[in-house]
Amino acid sequence: MSESTASPTSAVNSSASGFTNVPPDHRTAGDPVASRPAGRAQALVLLSSSCLSVLGAVLLAPVLPAIQEAFAGTAGVAALAPIVLTAPALMIGLTAPIAGRVLERTGRKRLLVVALLAYGVFGTAPLWLPSLELIVASRVLVGVTEAAIMTCCTTLLADYFHGPQRERYFGLQTVCTTVAATLFFALGGLLGAQGWRTPFWLYAASLPLALLAVRYLWEPSERRGSAGTRQVRPPWRRLAVPLGVTLAGGLVFYTLIVELSYVLDGIGVESSATIGLISAVASLATAVGAFVFPRLAHRGPRVTVPLAFLLSGTGLTGLAFASSTVWVVVGAVVAGLGNGLLLPALVTWALGALTFSERGRATGVWTAALFIGQFTCPLLVLALSDAISGLSSALVVIGVLAVALSLTTRVVRTTSATTDRS
Repeated sequence: MSESTASPTSAVNSSASGFTNVPPDHRTAGDPVASRPAGRAQALVLLSSSCLSVLGAVLLAPVLPAIQEAFAGTAGVAALAPIVLTAPALMIGLTAPIAGRVLERTGRKRLLVVALLAYGVFGTAPLWLPSLELIVASRVLVGVTEAAIMTCCTTLLADYFHGPQRERYFGLQTVCTTVAATLFFALGGLLGAQGWRTPFWLYAASLPLALLAVRYLWEPSERRGSAGTRQVRPPWRRLAVPLGVTLAGGLVFYTLIVELSYVLDGIGVESSATIGLISAVASLATAVGAFVFPRLAHRGPRVTVPLAFLLSGTGLTGLAFASSTVWVVVGAVVAGLGNGLLLPALVTWALGALTFSERGRATGVWTAALFIGQFTCPLLVLALSDAISGLSSALVVIGVLAVALSLTTRVVRTTSATTDRS
């Protein structure tokens, strides 16, 4: 992904928008000075830290029944126990825009280090908290820190890297989080066998990451010594469509993750080993899609975004009509490939044309849109299932929505490109 030499409020890059043919390594004048080159060490810290949001989302799924049983005497335990799992995603959606504003004022690195330290404290708090209400409160605070971590990591990846290198790391961000989700789900089950509190120890992983961030990351040059720098408002009107599509993209992306096991149950697959294996295949397909993304990124989001939605929608529709395990696997693989392309394509579309001063707040809002889509996914699927007679019908609706987004985003991108050239 590259940035043009246009003014800070109207910069448009070729790979992010498909509007102009700017050299892929050219930077917007408002971007930070590359006083030192970023490399694998910086990317590794940022990619590893990005995985912490996945840790919050999947680690505790295997022990939720045990948590509910442990606090069986608590009023409303049936509602509170699932919130232990879902609260972080909701808080990311609600507070990521605030994180974007804060990082513009305090600096990217400083906020990331503080958030990583707080994540470790709040994440491990359930090891000794005595009540379910306090555990839920700690999970809310974990979500706030995750919002800051995700916003800072994505922003710093865009600050440190440019052109094809940036696109590669955006793709690897999805690869790493997808692989981590599979790993953390398994670890949650293994550690949960030792007691429902044991998985919470893994949240301490953020503490060494905070030390690595102090050691290997730096504040981009424009921020150093510039506390009084005028804040530039992101071009919200231009971002409205990418952000709205990202909200829908979060819903489409998480439909496969949330509903695949129910699809398998619906065709009579009861073996947890088989369900786990097929879920792992879907995760692998997602990783492959994200790994392939940099090879397609030169075509721009006007190609990658529609292609991602087309694959995801086709796969979800296939799952709706699947009557055997083989066809479920086919649908899951197709949807997984689309999902792997979807997130890096959306973040490239939304953030690729922004200057350094615009990027932080916009990244916060983009992150919020994605995670609100994640949080609402199971609620919407449940509502659709009740309204139109079953999960299969709900999957058809979401699959058709994704295909429709594929067509409309292609039209929007082409129309916008034509308007810009004129």
